[in-house]
Amino acid sequence: MKTEILEYIKEIQETHIEKFKDTAAEVEQFRIKFLGKNGVMNQLFEQFKSIPNDQKKEMGQALNQLKTAAQQKIEEFKSYVESKEESSHLHDLTMPTDFSDLGSRHVLSVVMNEISEIFSRIGFTVADGPEIEDDYHVFTALNFALDHPARDMQDTFFIEKEPDVNKPTDVLLRTHTSSVQVRVMEHQKPPIRVIMPGRVFRNEAISARAHCIFHQVEGLYIDKKVSFADLKQTLLYFAKEMFGEQTQIRLRPSYFPFTEPSAEMDISCNICGGKGCNICKGTGWLEILGCGMVDPNVLEQSGIDSKEYSGFAFGMGVERMAMLKYQIRDLRLYFENDLRFLKQFESII
Repeated sequence: MKTEILEYIKEIQETHIEKFKDTAAEVEQFRIKFLGKNGVMNQLFEQFKSIPNDQKKEMGQALNQLKTAAQQKIEEFKSYVESKEESSHLHDLTMPTDFSDLGSRHVLSVVMNEISEIFSRIGFTVADGPEIEDDYHVFTALNFALDHPARDMQDTFFIEKEPDVNKPTDVLLRTHTSSVQVRVMEHQKPPIRVIMPGRVFRNEAISARAHCIFHQVEGLYIDKKVSFADLKQTLLYFAKEMFGEQTQIRLRPSYFPFTEPSAEMDISCNICGGKGCNICKGTGWLEILGCGMVDPNVLEQSGIDSKEYSGFAFGMGVERMAMLKYQIRDLRLYFENDLRFLKQFESII
């Protein structure tokens, strides 16, 4: 009897258990046949009871091995069937689509749109211009001297450079969106109230604090009797809308060729509340933009009577705004298209 049972176990092992099952119905049928209440294993264990004691050790080991093999095969077949069904769903065009993993705007686009929206609420419209510009609109019309350092190859990407430095007709990648201000003043009569968001280029080494590509939002307001007080109140409104009602500003004297007087604007550090931290280097203030009253020479160059009209202009870096608002420490992250970084800003859309 012992020999017959062992041969039966071997036959089951080779003929039935090793035979592959590739549907859920076949797997369930296999489970019931071998491990069910009236299955093969229960029948074999019933016969095991009548085996002499001196033969039970060998028989018990054989039965346990058969049961273990059957259980492992059932799990193996189940995994195969589940993976096959999941794979088939990927190619089933009738299955419902999951729209939960949608794309989102880049953090720079989000911040640029937020800046534009804030200024639109006080009457500013949006203007755009070419990224490939000429020397006149980037430098000459903005009161840059012919020997100004910004004209040098160290700062500007030139596409076509004129050898005669006294009559520059260079073609270049714009270094600021101020060139759009010139184009607006050439084709539009005052009053002018406009912002110019866009991408600019400078020949700088790439690091955590600088990049050869970045984005700016510049603003221009020209009308009769525009004063520095108007500029200050406009920028105070912007700072409070962008960084919170508690934000304070201060203006420090500076120099820009196209504005006079000129100033740099700081805001109270929104990280430490002005108390001093490593972000603001212990000063309690963070520089965010440059501004000033439009130089009369710039107005006259564009055909606007500087005796009748005055105006102010300002410009800010979008990357720096995003750094301050979301505490981003490395400019290079904006351009690396790393999904781990970008997905952090999905919720701010």
